[in-house]
Amino acid sequence: MSGFVINFEGEQVAARAGESVAAALTAHGIRGFRVTRSTAERGVFCGMGVCQDCLVEVDGVPGKRACMTVVDRPLSIRRQRHGAALAPVSDALPPATIDELAVERPELLVIGAGPGGLSAAIAARKAGAEVVVLDERRSPGGQYFKPVAVAGDDIAPPDAQHREGLALVAQARAAGVVIRSGVSVWGAFSRLEFAATSDKGETRRYLPRAVVVATGAYERAWPVPGWELPGVMTTGAAQTLWRTARRLPGRRVLIAGNGPLNLQLAAELHGGGAEVVAVVEAAGPATRAPAAVAAMALASPGLVLDGLRYTGRCLTGGVPMLHHMVVSAVVQGPSGLQVTLAGGGTTRVLEADVLCLGYGFEPSNELLRALGCRHDHDGTRLVTVRDADGQTSVAGVYALGDCTGLGGARVAAADGTLAGLAAAAGLGHAVGPELARLGRQAASAAQRHRRFQQALWDVYRAPALAIAQVPDDTMICRCEEVRFGAARAALAEGLNDAGSMKRATRIGMGPCQGRYCQPLLEALIQEATGKAPDETSGFAPRPPFRPVTIRDLAGKP
Repeated sequence: MSGFVINFEGEQVAARAGESVAAALTAHGIRGFRVTRSTAERGVFCGMGVCQDCLVEVDGVPGKRACMTVVDRPLSIRRQRHGAALAPVSDALPPATIDELAVERPELLVIGAGPGGLSAAIAARKAGAEVVVLDERRSPGGQYFKPVAVAGDDIAPPDAQHREGLALVAQARAAGVVIRSGVSVWGAFSRLEFAATSDKGETRRYLPRAVVVATGAYERAWPVPGWELPGVMTTGAAQTLWRTARRLPGRRVLIAGNGPLNLQLAAELHGGGAEVVAVVEAAGPATRAPAAVAAMALASPGLVLDGLRYTGRCLTGGVPMLHHMVVSAVVQGPSGLQVTLAGGGTTRVLEADVLCLGYGFEPSNELLRALGCRHDHDGTRLVTVRDADGQTSVAGVYALGDCTGLGGARVAAADGTLAGLAAAAGLGHAVGPELARLGRQAASAAQRHRRFQQALWDVYRAPALAIAQVPDDTMICRCEEVRFGAARAALAEGLNDAGSMKRATRIGMGPCQGRYCQPLLEALIQEATGKAPDETSGFAPRPPFRPVTIRDLAGKP
C-alpha cells in the first residue's frame, strides 16, 4: 500500500494515497477539524463538500474541505479556527470581470457524473452529440457508485455496485464522452451560461447549446440537541469513508434514521469490522407492510434481494434492529457519544464513538433555481417541473435525478437516457430506430422503478419531524451557531419570511448557504403563519454555489 505521512498539529498520521484528508484523520480517531466562533469543535458531517464543517488549513492554506481534499503528498494540516488572521498576500491581482475568463462552448454540457448524468451523456453521445461532463468529485460515479480511491493488498476489492459504476464510466469514455473530474460549477448566470473552477485552480465559462443538470441530493438535517458534535455525521458520510477509502468512521457505530441506506451501511461497516451498536429505524418492520413488499418485489426483485442480503448480514452479525424510534438528543460522554432514543412513549440511551444520521434527502437544485426553472413544492421539498424527457420550463435545460425530487439511482439512470436522447434531438441529431428502442426501454424502466420507490416508502413510512417539539437550545444554523430559540424569538417579533429572518438572526449566512437550516426555517415559518412553502420560499440562490477563492474568480490559477 502506497501512502504518505500527514502532520496534524504535530502528530504524525499515516495516510493512504488517494484517500481524503477526512478519511485519514478519522481513521486515527481525530474527529474535531474546525473550531467555531464559540470555540466549539466540528468534524465531518455531510462528507460530500456541502456543509463545510470539516474545514482545515492545508500547508498554510485555509478553507480546505477535508472531505474533498485528496492525500497526494505529505501534508501539514491544522484545525481551522474562527477569526484566525489570514496570511498577507503580496501578489495583488488586477480587477477582472467574468468576460475575461476562458470560454468553452460544448454542444451539450452535463453537470454531475452520477448514474443519471453518465447515462444522459452516453445516450446523447450515441446520437452524435459532442458531450462534456463536469463533476466536482475526484472520480466519476457520484454518491451512489462511490468508486474506491485507494489500492493495496489490505484493501477490500470493489463490490458489485462499484463494478457497475466503473462499467458505466468506461462505457461513457468509450463512446467519446469527455469527463472532467474535480470541477465545481459555482455559477449559473443566464439561460445557458455557467462558471466552473477545477481543483487545479483553472476557471472557465461554459456556454453550451444545451445542458443536462444531474447534481443529486444531500442528506437532510435532523435537528436535535447535540447534532453538531464531532462524531455525528450523515449516513452518506460514513458510507463514503468506507466505500471510497475503506476506512471505518469509528469502532462503535450507531446508525439511525429512515430508509434502506441505513441497512446497507450497517451491513458494510459490520463486514468491515465495526461494532454496529444498533440500527434505529423510525418506521416499523417491513413485515408490517406485506403488500408494499410484494409490490417492490414485482417492480425490482434484484433490489429486494439486495435488501434481504443487507438485513441478513445484520441479523447474523447480531446487530440490534430497533423500530419506531428516533434520535432525540446527543451529548459527549467520557467514553463516547451518549445518544438518547425516543419512541412509543419510552426512551433509552446508547453509547457509540460515531452516530450516523440518515433521515432523508434534500435536492441540490440551486443551479436549476438560478436558471429560472419552475419548481413546485410537494409538501416535503421542492420538485423541478419537467416533462417525460426531462425538459424543464427553460428551453435547452434538462434535469434529472435526485436534484429534481427523489427517485433513486435506477430512476435517475433511466431518466438520464431519456434526457440525453431528447437533448441530442433538440440539438438536431437524429434518433434512429435503435436509439428510439433504447428510449422506450428507459421509459419502461423509469416507470417500473418509480413503482418500486413508491412501494419502498410505503414500507418505510414514518412520522415527519415535529418541528414544534425541537427544544429552543437546539442548533438550527450550524454555520452561524443560531439556535431555535433565537429563530422563534424573531418570529414572535413579526418576522415571518426567510429573508427577514436571515437579516435579523444570520440564519443561512454561513458557508453552507442555508442548505441545512433553510428547510428547518421554512417549517418554523409554516408552523407560525400557516403558509405552505412554495418555489419563492426560503433563500434566493446566489453564486458562488460552491467554495471558490478570489484568485479563482479572477481566473488566475
